[in-house]
Amino acid sequence: LCCECGQAHPLLDNHLYNFQDEVDDELICHICLQPLLQPMDTPCGHTYCFKCLENFMQEYNFCPMDRKKLSFQQCHKSSLLVRNLLDKLVVLCPFKAECQQTMQRCELEAHLQNRCPGFKKYKSELQRKKNPISKGKEDPPARGETNTPKDPEVPGGGSSLVAESSGAAVVSLGTAEPGLVNPAFEETEEGESLGQKTSLVAETTTIEIHREDPEEELGMRIVGGKDTPLGNIVVQEVLRDSVIAADGRIAPGDHILEVNGVNISSVTHCQAVSFLRHPGPVLHLMVLQEKGFSNKTAQQDSTAAIREVIHVTLVKRDRSEPLGIKLIRKTDEAGIFILDLLEGGLAAKNGKLSRNDRVLSINGQDLRQGTPEAAAQIIQTTESRVNFVILRQPGVQLGEPVEDGSTSNSSSSSSNGGSPVHHRRRPDQNHYRRKSNYQKKTVAIKKEPKESLGITIGGGRDNKNKLPIYVTSVQPIGCLFRDGRIKRGDVLLSINGIDLTHLNYYEAVSALKSNAASHSVTLKALEILSLNSPEPALDIREQGFSWSPLWITWLGLPSYLHFCQDIVLSKGNLESWGFSIVGGFEESKGNQPFFIKTIVPGTPAFRDRKLKCGDEIVAVNGVPAIGMSNSELIPMLKEQRNRVTLTVVSWPGSLV
Repeated sequence: LCCECGQAHPLLDNHLYNFQDEVDDELICHICLQPLLQPMDTPCGHTYCFKCLENFMQEYNFCPMDRKKLSFQQCHKSSLLVRNLLDKLVVLCPFKAECQQTMQRCELEAHLQNRCPGFKKYKSELQRKKNPISKGKEDPPARGETNTPKDPEVPGGGSSLVAESSGAAVVSLGTAEPGLVNPAFEETEEGESLGQKTSLVAETTTIEIHREDPEEELGMRIVGGKDTPLGNIVVQEVLRDSVIAADGRIAPGDHILEVNGVNISSVTHCQAVSFLRHPGPVLHLMVLQEKGFSNKTAQQDSTAAIREVIHVTLVKRDRSEPLGIKLIRKTDEAGIFILDLLEGGLAAKNGKLSRNDRVLSINGQDLRQGTPEAAAQIIQTTESRVNFVILRQPGVQLGEPVEDGSTSNSSSSSSNGGSPVHHRRRPDQNHYRRKSNYQKKTVAIKKEPKESLGITIGGGRDNKNKLPIYVTSVQPIGCLFRDGRIKRGDVLLSINGIDLTHLNYYEAVSALKSNAASHSVTLKALEILSLNSPEPALDIREQGFSWSPLWITWLGLPSYLHFCQDIVLSKGNLESWGFSIVGGFEESKGNQPFFIKTIVPGTPAFRDRKLKCGDEIVAVNGVPAIGMSNSELIPMLKEQRNRVTLTVVSWPGSLV
């Protein structure tokens, strides 16, 4: 039950209330037909709930009442008078059996938390039901104790964000590393003290999804995979009225770690899509969800046996060079632990630190009771030599990631000094880099004037993602099927010399139909060449008009087909931007695009709603990002104190 309204509803939906009296129609939202919550006024004079309007505007660009053109940014909070009228509406306590009190709507949450005997009884019963083998969102640590992911490493630039060998599923993600703009630690002009800083908290949860129709789509879009810089599989979008939306527990930005007990943290994008599209009445998902920032301090120290204390020195070329270490805090042990080492980073090249090592001190400063933020402060203010004393726990096994059938060449780092070496993959054919994985083709055919081309198309620059025109099916009745050179997924560039790349959907349909009436047709198209072996399973439930290319397909398009948009973010002096990035130039991999990996709840990037996981950053304040390393782009982003303009390309995630 929701702790604010005391009733059961999907996480992203409005709170539910039992009103004592009939509410005036002027105070009703005409989207949800309930009394307004967080009312928002439109320029055309209508008022809706904040969440209702926000969800509606993600799909449409007009007012629900009069259909006048509208954007969410044009809307504003209703007057204080209206908000006060709504807050004073009288509601009944939802626990009618134990509590018959009435109160103003704004007083219900405090009543439930402090005075309601029914809610107190509910919480007590819930607590009693919890046990070490319980599943679900109510008790995430139990899942971590009994069945952690088999192999949480994510090669290729990201971190899996899962605390390994930990009985706790709640971790804080709180240190800067190459490839990540760390939202949890950022120096401020106000000289904010370490005690005031907060940690980013994430939680692993097992979610059971039930489907009446085993073949029904889950209704979410995903990005990422080990063959992309994102590494993890990340939810980009949850579609309205879908199975996932009805369940209400999965949200954009969640990382999917397991599907029906199978670890997908180290699989390709295509493999992840195949796992998630597999039909069945019940689906078990283990997801990692960022919960925002927490001031919670580390708890009592653990009594783990000391097996090996190791001294490691990393030498920075300059003060701003990141080490490439992801540090976390566990809920069941005090101190700081290494979650991941970024491939290609200074620590990974050194080879002496390993995942799950506990950091005892840095540069002589005792961190046995420390926090990731304190460690980040020491590292960032050190000019050159960073001296670690770490505790390596007994029996820690760090296996190689599961490969997808391709050969993986592993190498140990040199200068290991006798310490256990964590093997890292060399770049192979599965590691994503922007390359020409497409080919142009010109198809000239002779045909009867009345003969149809026999194709259906999708995309168009009026599409939400501003996609180029692409072929969704080749029907067996037309001349293009007979010719055989145009295939599903091809991007159409022109027909008989008419450019199709800047047209909306209806303009493209019109151009194709009018030119199909001639005796000869010349089509220019791009065929996207897959970097991975074909995945036959991906044809499941992809027939006909509903088919669309996978997210990874769009990444191979040449830049002249990208539709760039500017997103302006604003923040206060004490806020961080609230997103992390991966990618950038590395010596071992060359130039890679920068991608948005995570967006933290409650931050400017989250509130703006335009930035999505999987978006590619093309420029920052007009400065192109191509060729930059993450150690160059991160300081540029942090220098922007209150406002930044991100130029991004947004491709739709793969639908599962």
